[in-house]
Amino acid sequence: MLKLGLATLLDLCFLVATVSAGKHWAFLVAGSNEYYNYRHQADVCHAYHVLRNHGFPEENIIVMMYDDIAYSESNPVKGELINRPGGPNVYPGVPKHYTGQDVRPDVFLKVLSGDAEGVKKLLGRDGKVIESGPDDKIFVNFVDHGGPFVVCFPDSYLHAEDLHSTIKSMHANKHYKQMVIYMEACHSGSMFDKLLESNINVFATTAANPNEDSYVCYYDDERQTFLGDVYSVSWMEDSDRENLTQETLQRQYLIVKNETNTSHVMEYGDQKISNLKVADFQGNLTSKTLTFSGSPYQRTLDAVPVSDVKLEILRRKMLTNSDNTEDQIAYEKLLKLKQETEDYFKKIVEHVTHLPLYEIYLNAPLHLTDFKCYRESLMLIRDMCPGLGYHKNDYISKQLKVIANMCEADIPAQKIWAAIGRASYDSNICIQST
Repeated sequence: MLKLGLATLLDLCFLVATVSAGKHWAFLVAGSNEYYNYRHQADVCHAYHVLRNHGFPEENIIVMMYDDIAYSESNPVKGELINRPGGPNVYPGVPKHYTGQDVRPDVFLKVLSGDAEGVKKLLGRDGKVIESGPDDKIFVNFVDHGGPFVVCFPDSYLHAEDLHSTIKSMHANKHYKQMVIYMEACHSGSMFDKLLESNINVFATTAANPNEDSYVCYYDDERQTFLGDVYSVSWMEDSDRENLTQETLQRQYLIVKNETNTSHVMEYGDQKISNLKVADFQGNLTSKTLTFSGSPYQRTLDAVPVSDVKLEILRRKMLTNSDNTEDQIAYEKLLKLKQETEDYFKKIVEHVTHLPLYEIYLNAPLHLTDFKCYRESLMLIRDMCPGLGYHKNDYISKQLKVIANMCEADIPAQKIWAAIGRASYDSNICIQST
């Protein structure tokens, strides 16, 4: 008699349950690298096990993560990632479809849209893509840093307009029946707000509204970093607990919104999809749970905004070792970097307006239609001031609101770009990074 392993039986059960309803696909993405971002890859590895423990077929899951954390020199427990205090190791078994330099926004969009030839042209090799059709459901979970109308990858941004254009093309070409996106990033609401239509069968929830940071949680003294993000661990720990065939996406959204009281969890797109069961996108079997027994940990007790993660890690290190001069110096450098970043954007405003209008542009309601001005401005900042690029500076995300609002204020783009050049020329933060 043929003997089947548990994983194979789960896959067969899921296949039988969904054969008449099309295939189910999942794309799990951690866009960051470096050890202080430990939580992002821990989030994605946990998400993988959430899906597998609910019977989601292995062959229809794609994972993209840099994979530099589990065996990092900074990780005291080699080969292990945990997503909550005392939690299970979520690293084993997670596939490595796209790692290292393959973690890029252009590759992400090709994988999402099922463009296998496009992936091959970009990477010079074959890569797994979402081969979905008109009856299929897609679940996307993205975690990383973000700013107004962008989310980050190690060396570049994914722009909201590019994500939206790809989704619209997928819808026009019948690449899915319904798509659900869970996005963890600062300002993540800006990736969908006033952009994601309600008639293209996509439902998205985000960790934060367009104007704010998301928050991290679960600081671990041994690992000296944060293990999770508040929004991400909220939805995953809910999925670990629940019978997903009985819980709707809307109910999960409301639970996560209530538990994530550090930022404003948002929903966008087709609200009708939110009435579907979570099982339609995360697997329909009873989970072999990864959760702890007893009451949930209070995630927000040690929560801090993403922009302050490096500072908070150093502060905690200094509390346990007040004689650590190296950490004290690093802490002072971060405070200086924070101030210099703000000063840089103040200079841009003053070069454009000749008035101290920085606070107005920083705090004005965020709205953008001139994406070309914004995109070119961000590229110019990256090229002229590398110290303000992507993951090198956690303080830039909020400041990018200044650029977005200036682009939308009938200021000629060339004038903004000239101001960026002048600010970059005489700012210490740029001079030191060149």
